[in-house]
Amino acid sequence: MTKPLIGITTSGRNTQGEFHSPGEYSDAVVRAGGAVALLPPVELEPEAWLDRCDGLILSGGGDVDPAAYNGPGHATVGGVDPARDRCEFALVKEAMRRRLPTLAICRGIQALNVALGGTLIADLPSAVGQKVFHRSRSGKAIPHGVRIEPDSTLAGVFGDHLCVPMSSHHQAVDRIAPGLRAVAWAADGVVEAAEAPEHPKLLAVQWHPEMSAPNDPLQQRLFVWLVDAATA
Repeated sequence: MTKPLIGITTSGRNTQGEFHSPGEYSDAVVRAGGAVALLPPVELEPEAWLDRCDGLILSGGGDVDPAAYNGPGHATVGGVDPARDRCEFALVKEAMRRRLPTLAICRGIQALNVALGGTLIADLPSAVGQKVFHRSRSGKAIPHGVRIEPDSTLAGVFGDHLCVPMSSHHQAVDRIAPGLRAVAWAADGVVEAAEAPEHPKLLAVQWHPEMSAPNDPLQQRLFVWLVDAATA
């Protein structure tokens, strides 16, 4: 049987002209039984990629440009890439139109929210304090607890309403976009996951499931869910 093809967005072009994707994303898809295609932000009409993809991962990375949601800038905003923003916004809208199985991760939930009309918190520490560390002081990933709405697709995937995933971000959903529903939160109230009632094959999480998936079956379930949805 042909394996479902999962498209994974990559970073923007670096100063050496290279695109990058952490191998953990591809590894998690392969473990779940899928095949991988990397999607660098080079296409003027990236929607055409989805003719060949059975599922989509919007991966983590640099910040979404605050100008995209008419938001204020902040000194901590970094890694902005207008080409990547344009590419991923187009992919979001087309994936929503097609009801394509989609998993949005970290930057991915932010790009999803902005593409659909929502806004972001530009810098969490200055906005909500440090009751919860969403990344370590050195900028690396750190675990923290997440509470999941029991009546959600995400809780059904996990079979639980609590998890302790790896987190590494300084921005997050502020005003949630029309058509999305927040379904998980950190202890400081930061939105940690969202779903779309009109698109039951979409899950978006603010944490990084790919980081702990090799040793955490709960986080690997997100990729199994995606590949199963893409197979169906």
